[in-house]
Amino acid sequence: MSKANPIEVQRHLSGVDYPARRDDLVEAAKSNGADEGTLDLLRKLPDREYEGPSGVSKEIAGES
Repeated sequence: MSKANPIEVQRHLSGVDYPARRDDLVEAAKSNGADEGTLDLLRKLPDREYEGPSGVSKEIAGES
């Protein structure tokens, strides 16, 4: 998987109410105009509840 820019990913997740599940993150990113690469990255995250943006960033760092 290509490396994602965490700042770019978080920009697409603005407005997410945490805690949020993976599908909530994907839908928010889609609504915020994320490209397919970002959406694919989010779809590959484990399906669990994320407590906040830092949890998402840590998971992405482990996936990249």
